[in-house]
Amino acid sequence: MPLFMDIHDLTGLSSEDVSKAHHADVAVQAKYGVEYRRYWFNEQCGKAFCLVDAPDAETAMRVHREAHGHVADKIIEVQPELADGFLGGGEANALGAVVMPGAQVQDSAIRTILFTDIVDSTTITQTIGDEAAMVLLQAHDETVRSALKEQGGREVKHTGDGIMASFVSAAGAVKCASQIQRELGKRSTPSQSVTVRIGLAAGEPVGHNDDLFGSTVQLAARLCAHAKPSQILVSNVVAELCLGKTIPFQELGEVMLKGFTSPVRAHAVTWSEERT
Repeated sequence: MPLFMDIHDLTGLSSEDVSKAHHADVAVQAKYGVEYRRYWFNEQCGKAFCLVDAPDAETAMRVHREAHGHVADKIIEVQPELADGFLGGGEANALGAVVMPGAQVQDSAIRTILFTDIVDSTTITQTIGDEAAMVLLQAHDETVRSALKEQGGREVKHTGDGIMASFVSAAGAVKCASQIQRELGKRSTPSQSVTVRIGLAAGEPVGHNDDLFGSTVQLAARLCAHAKPSQILVSNVVAELCLGKTIPFQELGEVMLKGFTSPVRAHAVTWSEERT
């Protein structure tokens, strides 16, 4: 049975209200052959996310419609093999809310993860030397950090040849990636240029000591590695979360990524040299 994630704007509702709505879903779901597995709720921004097994998206919506009337704003099909990227290692408590061991109910932790990777960094170092290569790395770091600040991203860590970052907004992450590519292009000269690959994936990573782990992080890293020079690759969930944001994507179909047993749907961001 297909697996979906739906997204609600529930501004003004409390955690208790959302819990009651989830229980109403559970009371109705068997009638439609649906199972609402988990939900996440960020009361501060009013966003709720539900992970659900359903025959199709419309049937999942019928449950919400009959149970409480809070119909999702978006519903996205999620590949079953990537479900752990949304579950993030957390267990659902008796209310159906995702919690971490020894913790209280967590706010929504749906994040978009971004990786940059400098193309041929080893070759560059061997060709122009350590000092010149460090100048290029500094240009990359300054460009990425400036874009993160402007688009609301958080630097998670430096990977040596790139940077890993986290975003609450999928659209903000894609805009950041496009801005990085544009700015690096402007800084390039015939004698000094930095070309990067960028990969993005969305889900619920596992946090530990200010770092992030899990399937979402792995998928973003693999998409980055799969990208061509100057290309931005995103998972299908990222593209779906950006619907209505006027961000252009080129669907690439299913691609095989190292470590993933099944093909993954990918999209390329058709970024332009000029800010749009």
